[in-house]
Parts: sequence; structure tokens; C-alpha cells
Amino acid sequence: MKNYNKKYLPLLLGFACALGVLLGAALDFSSYTSGPFLKTNKKKEKLARLIDYIEYEYVDEVDMDSIVDITVNGILTDLDPHSVYIPQEEYVNLSASMKGDFVGIGVSFRSINDTIAVIQTIEGGPSEKVGIKGGDRILYADGEPLFDANIHEDSITSRLKGEENTNVVLQVHRKGVPKLLEFNITRGKVALKSVDAAYMLNEDLGYIKINRFAESTYKEFMAGLHKLKAEGANQIVLDLRDNPGGYLAEATKIVDEFLPEDKLVLITKNKKGAIEKTFATREGNFEKGEIYVLINENSASASEIIAGALQDNDKGVIVGRRSFGKGLVQREMSLGDGSAVRLTIARYYTPTGRSIQRPYTNGSEEYYNDYLNRYKNGELASADSIHVADSLRYVTPEGKVVYGGGGIIPDIFIPKDTNFEKQSLNLMLRNGYMDSFIFEVLEKDRKYYNDLSFQKFMQREVITNAILEEFREFMRRENFEMRFNEYRPTLELYLKAAMAQQLFGSTAFEQILNAEDPAIEKIIELSANRNFRK
Repeated sequence: MKNYNKKYLPLLLGFACALGVLLGAALDFSSYTSGPFLKTNKKKEKLARLIDYIEYEYVDEVDMDSIVDITVNGILTDLDPHSVYIPQEEYVNLSASMKGDFVGIGVSFRSINDTIAVIQTIEGGPSEKVGIKGGDRILYADGEPLFDANIHEDSITSRLKGEENTNVVLQVHRKGVPKLLEFNITRGKVALKSVDAAYMLNEDLGYIKINRFAESTYKEFMAGLHKLKAEGANQIVLDLRDNPGGYLAEATKIVDEFLPEDKLVLITKNKKGAIEKTFATREGNFEKGEIYVLINENSASASEIIAGALQDNDKGVIVGRRSFGKGLVQREMSLGDGSAVRLTIARYYTPTGRSIQRPYTNGSEEYYNDYLNRYKNGELASADSIHVADSLRYVTPEGKVVYGGGGIIPDIFIPKDTNFEKQSLNLMLRNGYMDSFIFEVLEKDRKYYNDLSFQKFMQREVITNAILEEFREFMRRENFEMRFNEYRPTLELYLKAAMAQQLFGSTAFEQILNAEDPAIEKIIELSANRNFRK
């Protein structure tokens, strides 16, 4: 908001709330061509005149855009925790993430001493195709310098991005090469992968990790599934841990690959009581194979649809911890100015009829503090601490008891490692501290590391004692004192995974971390027992 007398703020907010009533008449709902959104009445006209009067005649200047943003947020917050407003400045990036691609040159980079350093090229992107490598410094784009300390990162990004099929000429410094290298790159679609990994855990068991459900997820999943089947997989681990959800349709298509035709996948019900049922539609690609689904307390929405549909149809084994508990369906609607809302339009139910939505009557803050409550009551450490009401008891066709009322309870429980030191190491890995350090390590001998194959990388001791000591000093500069002795093997594993990510991509990263993952170890044990019984 711009400067205006604070004593008028309550009055203005009151008028802003009235403005919220008007939004229905101004919304750009492209999917609605008739109905209540197009209706007008005297009350709306009266309020519209009042808002116009405030905007043109009020004694102080009023930032109407900010007033509208506050109003929309206020309205949606009072509805439920998942009806949200997406401001214009956030919507572009969010849309690209959910669409599954963007147009650009396909690099991730960071600024080092006011110079743009490539961390890694994105697999299949334009930069990888022309030969740009991790560690390269991009100095010029179409003759314009990118090494000015005053250039903002957003400005650099805008110079590298552009319209599809347009060209940009980059001049690049590569360590050990005396002259600048020149690359003429045609901008194109760059995939934002939602499938992080697809590889074989052993000769029978394949592994697929999905980080969200975007428009491209089913296509990515099928590519991974076909690859694993070709490599001999007759069992699949589907890792949905920390997957917050996304497009419902992508999730139901994935379930379809595991269930026979006409099996119930999902039930949705809106406020008018209209019920819609989704069924498996055709012969799936993995109906006869065994499926293990990994979930945890951060697996939500579309992730829970998959876990619930398979569990209720007695297909596969759900492994991990109780999922988040989101059983509400949202529809995204444009507000006409580049912003949007995601509005809850229905509830969904698993095939046995259970709702897994957690209560939210006490407000969003308490709703999102549920993780802390689970930690305090011991649920993250013991399955015995999961308390559910008998009234929420359901039975699958084969007689397995399942429960509604707040998430999917796994068939096999895996406790969370709540050790503070290990959690701190994991936080460093996920929040980029290790990435920053590993980039510095790679910079010391780029040729050596870039020439390594993944097989040689796995065979060699790439994280030496000297590198571990350097990391201790690096963290001291970040005001974090580390104790090495007990957690040295874990630190070494995490640093190796971070290095593999920059050199070989996300599949290598997951492969290294999974080598010592208790949940993966449990599934391998279950898989071996299944094969023995056969």
C-alpha cells in the first residue's frame, strides 16, 4: 500500500471486504460461459459505485491493487486451508512448474564473484545439446556482458530466456581453455522433471520417484515404467514421500496402470451432493506386477489418491508413515490480471468411501502445525501412537481394515529418524549448503570430475578426509559447528549424493541416498520374501 493516514485503514479494509463481493462479477472464469458468475443485481451495482467513489474521491491515495489482494486472501483464508490466492508475480513460475516445462536455454547457475557459473545443464535441454558443461562461466549473451555486479539475477534470467526457437549467442569461459568458447543456442522447451529417478534396485525390483503431479507426470512415469520393465522389473517401488500433490488426473492415470478395468479409483462429491466416480479404464501396464508405495507425513493430495486407491483395492503394499491428510479438490481459476485462485470445489473419497481429510475447523495455523503434534505424540516414531476412531473404520474387498479421518495409514510402518544431528545434515543437503560447498570442490579440478563415468564415480573414494575437513571449515564460516565422529558416514553419503546430483543428475542423487534408506531396505526384504514364496 502507498502512504495514506493509518486512522483510515479500518474504514478502507471494510470497504475492501465489500469489494470481495464484487469479484464474482469480474472474474475471468474461462470454463464458465453461463450461470451465477454472469448474473448482476442491484446490490452489486450499488457496491461497484461505492468502490468507484472511494477510488476517485477519497482524500488520500489508495493502492487498490493491494486492497484487492488483501481482500481476496482474507476471503479464501476463511474458507479452508487449501483455497488460496496466487499473486501475479508468483503465478508465472508456479504455472511453469505445473505445466512441466519452460522456454529457455536449460541451465541452472549461480553467481560467483559477479560471474555466471553453470552448476549443471538440464538433461535434454538446448545447452546440453550444444556442449555447455558444469563449471562454464557465461560472460556474454548476444554481446552484452553478464558479469556486471549491478546486474540482478532476474535480469540475467530474462536475457537467457526468451521466445521458443529464438537464438542467443553465448560466449563462455571454460577452465583450461585459453580462448572464449562461442555457442549459438536455439531456445526451446526445457523439462521441469516431476519424475526424479527411475532405476533398478535389483534384478526384479524397479524404483520410480515422483516429486509432484504436473501436466507431464504421467508421460514421464510411463517412460520410466517402460524402461524398468525392459530391464526386467516385475515389481515396482513408487516413491511418493514428500510429494505434495498436483493434478488429480495425472494421479488417476497412474493408478490405472496398476488396476484392472472397472475397478473404482476415486469418488468426488461437491456441495450439491453430485457424486462422480472414476474407474480404471483399460488394461494397465503393470496389473500383474507387485507394487510398493512409499509415503510419509508430507505426502498429500494426489499422492494420497494413489496410495488410497491401491490400498482399498488390495493392490500392493503401502510403506512409511501416515500421510498428510488432504481430501479436498481444487480448481484453478484466473482472475484476469495474471493472478489466480485455487478454490476447493469438492471432497474426494477413496474406493471404500473413506475421507482422509484432516479437520480444519480450528484454523489454518493449527492445521499446518499437525506435524509438530505428530512429533510430540510419538506418531513419527511408533505406529502404536497413531490414534483413529472406530467410527472411521472401513474394510477392503479382501477384508483388510483401513481408516479414514486424516491421511493414509501405511500397511508397514517405518519410523522417522528424529536424531537432531542427522536431521541437521539432511537440512543442509536439502537447503543447498552442501550444493554450494560441492560446487567449490568440483571447481578445483573440473576436468577430472567431468571425465568420470557414473560407474567410476561410484567405485572411487570421491569424498576424502580432506574434503570432509574442508566442509567442517565451510560450515564454520556459516556459523555452524559440526560434530563429525558419530555421523561421519552419513555426512560422507550426503556429500557424495550432492556431488552426483551436479555431475550426473537426480537419478544418481536418489540412487546414492537410497543405498542406506531403511524404507528401501524394508521393501527389498519384502520383495525377496515374495520371490522366495513363489
